[in-house]
Amino acid sequence: MSVSRSPLVVRGVIRAPGDKSISHRALIFAAMASGPTRIRDILVSADVQATAGALRALGADIPALSDDFVVHGRGVASLHSPESALDCGNSGTTTRLIAGLVAGLPGRVARFEGDASLSRRPMRRIAAPLSDMGARIDFEGAGGHDGLPMRVHGMPLSALTVVNTHASAQVKGALILAGLASGAGVTVEEPQRSRDHTERMLVARGVHLTITEHGVVLPPAQTVSAVDVVVPSDPSSATFFAALAALADDGELRLENVCLNPTRTGAFDVLRRMGARIDIVDERTIGGETIGTLVVAPASLQATAIGGAEIPRCIDELPMIACGAARAVGETRITEAGELRVKESDRIRAVVENLRRLGVGAEELPDGMRIIGSQAALSGHVVTHGDHRLAMAFGVLAAMPGNHITIDDPGCVSVSYPTFWRDLAQAIGPAAERLDVARPGAMVPPPMVIAIDGPAASGKSSTAQWVAQRLGVHHVDSGAFYRAITLLALGTGVAPEQWTPEAVLALAHRITWRLTERSVLPLVDGTVQDEAMRDAPVTRQVPRVAQMVAVRHWVNEQVRAAGAATDVVVDGRDIGTAVFPTAALKVFLIADPWERARRRLIQRLGGQPNDAEIAEETEALVARDALDAAQSAPARDAITIDTTTVTQEEQVERIVALATATRDRLRGR
Repeated sequence: MSVSRSPLVVRGVIRAPGDKSISHRALIFAAMASGPTRIRDILVSADVQATAGALRALGADIPALSDDFVVHGRGVASLHSPESALDCGNSGTTTRLIAGLVAGLPGRVARFEGDASLSRRPMRRIAAPLSDMGARIDFEGAGGHDGLPMRVHGMPLSALTVVNTHASAQVKGALILAGLASGAGVTVEEPQRSRDHTERMLVARGVHLTITEHGVVLPPAQTVSAVDVVVPSDPSSATFFAALAALADDGELRLENVCLNPTRTGAFDVLRRMGARIDIVDERTIGGETIGTLVVAPASLQATAIGGAEIPRCIDELPMIACGAARAVGETRITEAGELRVKESDRIRAVVENLRRLGVGAEELPDGMRIIGSQAALSGHVVTHGDHRLAMAFGVLAAMPGNHITIDDPGCVSVSYPTFWRDLAQAIGPAAERLDVARPGAMVPPPMVIAIDGPAASGKSSTAQWVAQRLGVHHVDSGAFYRAITLLALGTGVAPEQWTPEAVLALAHRITWRLTERSVLPLVDGTVQDEAMRDAPVTRQVPRVAQMVAVRHWVNEQVRAAGAATDVVVDGRDIGTAVFPTAALKVFLIADPWERARRRLIQRLGGQPNDAEIAEETEALVARDALDAAQSAPARDAITIDTTTVTQEEQVERIVALATATRDRLRGR
């Protein structure tokens, strides 16, 4: 049944973030090469940060990721066993490619860990052929589970021919990297051609490969040369906006600088077959990859059948295609896509269940799904399972006027497209103003920031953490970033009095962060160092580092990036003034210095301090207050809460009530 609604008009130019597959490989190949590699327009996302952190832990000189930076490669021989486990976050690409690299380095051992979602994903598909080549791989999870945690022992490897039953660029890439690192030859055959970024990028770096219709042959004794790279826009990310434009009523979108590698353009071919109007202009070749601008205009979409050889060319885009099929005329069938069940979520089950919640006729097949298109209004709540592609696909449906859709975890898009919601709002223009998460047409609004500031030992961090937990949002402790870089500065052996902003900031590339279930977690060399960061030597020197303007700017950039990705509660210096001047709610905590000193000592000592101890700590806090004065003034619109005579539970309750009222006001409840 059709519904009466306002037309959706799309306009503008979208430049999706850098391609994730190319970004991962650009970092890995730069680390394997000998010499400098300049990388521009890399995707700065949680997954790519995981690869950067893993490479740093292996000894590679990877600076902080930005739009333009240089990796000084020292060859594979310079890579060593990491001191602690490699935290791969949610990135299967990081896990599989780096595992292949380590497997080919005799004497190196690395333990791979990840979040709950990644830990459920199967790794035997790389472990089996790598073991056949001579590597040793141990699965350390309970019950013989073939996922993370996993320990890879590098060994001298032998040449091998591998016949994969499923086309997988990650498996192929892992085997090629193992062959390169060890000097052994390897042949990989696939039933269909998978993404070939590994092959294209290696050929551009001087590696001799024989590429056939269904496979690739790597001869022994190959080395990787340093070659600069410009990362094009991710076609998977561009697909969401191609579908949006096709589903709109009027206008057009220009999608710039999109990678048009033929192994990645299956989704555009499917959309064209469904009736989408997609033209390519300004087509060119850079670094072995075809790049162009897509011009997409609205069309009446028709159902289609998707399967066979085109599945590997659009595997990551199938959630969006399925959501587009929900608005097409007729029945769409997707088959031979069993790989979807072992992605960040079981995407077959998750897509079908969510479509049904919205009122779409959908059926789960063993290796795909069946979707019956309709123009009826859609209403319901989408459960993403933390899967970024589900959030974005259903976000496109949520942007359609007349729909009533809410999304449980919009922040998970940070894995591959941190600015997705901003770009979506830009594409639909004025329509974005009438859409929010609580009302019909629900599009996720811009993330809400709650800023909590106050002097040292005022309870900012613990209070913010508790408030975030109560609200079900992410907590960002900006002080943790200062502590992390202070820890690294202490590790240099240079006396703190001799630290310079330039020298301290030069250590920042060793610090990354990722979203956990409910926090933003700083990582030092890819590992959690929370206990060391809280030690007394770090505590004493943090004020010195926090006074360095360049370091404050760097910390603020990390915090703003987290606040752009999801709803957050943030605490720390300048939060409500310099970092988030437009925060939805600003709270400034104060307390008598004696009381602050007493609380700090109780936390530090685990018992009640005596008056002499409190007096000494009070003196230190007053001195710290004077040092921090320039960065600790409350924002004009901040709500000041004196916590001297109230319990932490009471102050948390008050802030939660303020935050809830603010959220309801912003979202029209």
